[in-house]
Amino acid sequence: MTEKSRHIPLVSPEHAKRIRRWHENAYRAAQEEGAAERTFRYLGRTLVVPPGVQPITRMSHLLGEAVLAEVKEGDRVLDMGTGSGVNAVLAASTAAEVLAVDINPLAVETARANAERNGVSVTVRESDVFSAVEGEFDLIVFDPPFRWFAPRDLPEAAITDENYRALTEFFQDVRSHLAPGGRMLVFFGTSGDLEYLRTLAREAGFAAEVVARKGLVRDGWQVDYYTFRMRVGAAGGELD
Repeated sequence: MTEKSRHIPLVSPEHAKRIRRWHENAYRAAQEEGAAERTFRYLGRTLVVPPGVQPITRMSHLLGEAVLAEVKEGDRVLDMGTGSGVNAVLAASTAAEVLAVDINPLAVETARANAERNGVSVTVRESDVFSAVEGEFDLIVFDPPFRWFAPRDLPEAAITDENYRALTEFFQDVRSHLAPGGRMLVFFGTSGDLEYLRTLAREAGFAAEVVARKGLVRDGWQVDYYTFRMRVGAAGGELD
């Protein structure tokens, strides 16, 4: 790993240590609890999620409800890093076309099964960021891994993006896949390097507004979760 490619957190050193400590505690707890296939009833849908694919969490609704509110009839939607396919399934209830992609083959299988289970049409494809994505989209939905650490196993790979390679590539390439007037919904939180996300979005020419926000206390510290609507050059607030 070169110095150039290693992620240097833009949050304070104290906050970076806090994120690492919280992540390790959560990882150990998940290991002790073990893993099993889980079924979720979520926003009127049924999702089955096996081990190795990111489950629905108590903050998932911040993005899911935004997707339901944002998708318009006739939209072509891309769900980047689809995981269980949850946001693709939600979008497909209204959109004209939905493409869901993930680098994890197990997530691709899971998303296909969940789309069929919920009776909606979604094209699901294995893709490393935009490697297998063609064309432009009216709406791009992205729920990226929050942490920049190297994953130790498949379940951890659902929540970590080593050195933010995928997050960085996403913002470098996303404008070429947005239709004129297109918009994005991006979910992120302060248990990741929010300052880095803010920098990437700004450098790519996006302005953002917060459409959903909620905080909770974890291990004695406040974690805030956000859904941002982003547009190229649009008026909007900073990513708080």
